Amino acid sequence: MIIPSRWRRGATALAALALALIPAAAPASAAPIPPAPPTASVPVTGFPHRQLPGPPSADQARMELDALVVEAPHSMDGYSRAKFPHWAIQWGTCDTREVVLARDGVDVVQDGQCRAIAGTWTSVYDDKVLTAASQVDIDHMVPLAAAWRSGADGWDTAKRKAFANDLEHSQLVAVSAASNRSKADKSPDAWRPPALGYWCTYSRAWTDIKHVYGLSVTEQEKAALNEMLDTCV
Repeated sequence: MIIPSRWRRGATALAALALALIPAAAPASAAPIPPAPPTASVPVTGFPHRQLPGPPSADQARMELDALVVEAPHSMDGYSRAKFPHWAIQWGTCDTREVVLARDGVDVVQDGQCRAIAGTWTSVYDDKVLTAASQVDIDHMVPLAAAWRSGADGWDTAKRKAFANDLEHSQLVAVSAASNRSKADKSPDAWRPPALGYWCTYSRAWTDIKHVYGLSVTEQEKAALNEMLDTCV
């Protein structure tokens, strides 16, 4: 039987319409769309590393100090803060700075990107009370440049990154921007916290970090640390 051409044209049009109505399948390799990050501000509770790791006792610090290599400072040739990658992401969107702000503050509130938007911090270096995260610096107990001069010039990038983001030892502390910038990269023979009551903790922490990372000290630095350790009771 011969099918009229107008019928054939109609059947072809219907078939094309049916195909157009079938939803297209997603490519097998298409990645799922991640959910949008939360935007609500939340108080920090149950945060990991909730306490600043305490340094060892004064007696232990003295033993560590006696074991350190005493030598002249290394050259600063080749130094750059960029060789100590920080601040590293610790989890989610929280980098090391935000972790320390949450750890060292009181009633800290973070936004959906882990940024501290409220809280109170007491700077242990000068006893100043700070009410905005913008007033707070995260100090490296042993500054990056001081580490370079005492052995970090020979490290690889991975070790420098670990040093610059160390949450397991007394290396990072939230302090006033003014005190951190006054300290800069000075060792204890050139700068000490204005708060004399913190000298004991400061010298124990400084010594322990140098011990943990196998860094050296100068003669003047060692003498200053011994003087500060004498304030421990």
